[in-house]
Formats: sequence, C-alpha cells, structure tokens
Amino acid sequence: MTIERRGLMCVLSSPSGAGKTTIAKYLLDHDNNLKMSVSMTTRKRRPGEVSGKDYLFTQEEDFNKAIADDEFLEWAKVFDNYYGTPKAYVEQQLSHGQDVLFDIDWQGTQQLAQQARGDLVSIFILPPSYSELERRLHQRAQDPLDVIHKRMNKAAEEISHWAEYDYVVINENLTQTVDEVAAILSAERHKRKRLIGLSQFVKKIIQKQ
Repeated sequence: MTIERRGLMCVLSSPSGAGKTTIAKYLLDHDNNLKMSVSMTTRKRRPGEVSGKDYLFTQEEDFNKAIADDEFLEWAKVFDNYYGTPKAYVEQQLSHGQDVLFDIDWQGTQQLAQQARGDLVSIFILPPSYSELERRLHQRAQDPLDVIHKRMNKAAEEISHWAEYDYVVINENLTQTVDEVAAILSAERHKRKRLIGLSQFVKKIIQKQ
C-alpha cells in the first residue's frame, strides 16, 4: 500500500574532496525516488559535463537577473563563481512526492533552511582526517595546484559549520557511508509530517475498509 507523501530536500555538504559527489552519484543510481537538483552556475564547464544535467551553465549577467527576479531557493558565490537552485523545478518535484538531492555548501543550506525548513534534511560529510582530505583532492586530479590550495585553505571554515546540520557522517569507508546516508533518507521518508495521505489511510482502517 502506497501512502501519498510530500517529497523532501536532502542536502549533502562537505569540504571539497570529502566524498559528497561520489555518495550522491551512488544514491542517485540506486534510488529511483531521488533526483538531483540541477543548479545554475556561472563557472566554466568541465570536461564531460552536460548543460541541463550536471549544471545549468549561464553568464553572470543572466544569473544576476535571476537573483533580482527571486527565482532561486538559494544562491552563493564560491571561488569566484555563482551557484543557485531554481525554485520552480524543486517545488514541482516535492509536490509530486519526489525527493530532491542537493550538493551545496553551508551558505546554501542556511538559505534553504530559511525558505523551506520543513522539507529539509541536511547531512554534513566529514573526512576522516585533514591529510586524507588533501590526498583525495590530489588523487581526483580535477583542479590545478593553486585551486587545490584554495580548497584546503577553505576546508576548515566549511567544517566549522558541521553543527548546523541535522546529521553528520564521517566518510572513512564509502560503502558504509552510503548505507548510513540511505538509512537517514529512509527514516526521514517515514516521518509522520511528510505522509500527507496517512490520515485518510488510517481512517479507512478504523472504518474497517
């Protein structure tokens, strides 16, 4: 028996290199009720990225217009580039019982909490150590050395916001971490406040239907 449910917004945050993107990809590949929020960004497209799937790539002028028109649930400037989450798509998904996954930083999470706290489930992913975080950044070979240094310098500031999140998971073992995040999702989906069809379901049982 399926009970009508409002979708939730699941945020994964972490310093760069802690594994949130890998965790997000695994969840999306194995959970049909989870869709990735596609952010708009002014940064340049990386090799292999597809506009409309990975990000909505745009110019800074167009991004600023979207801010002025109040089209974002959240937005932030990170490493000289802008990122933002369009409102319309997310609300459409939630109203149809679809869960939306966000890969955003603490600034974006604060903005989401201000606009839609009841729909939000926030999870902070910690690395097992500072040295392991640096090793992973070098290993993925996505950024030049100067960008890696910027990310490492910013890591302590990002980690300092861990206490603002509903859940904290240490990503030492990827398989275990994915299982833990999936368990959080499962529990949150069963919260009474999200089961908007529960009252009618219980009523039918009481009426012996």
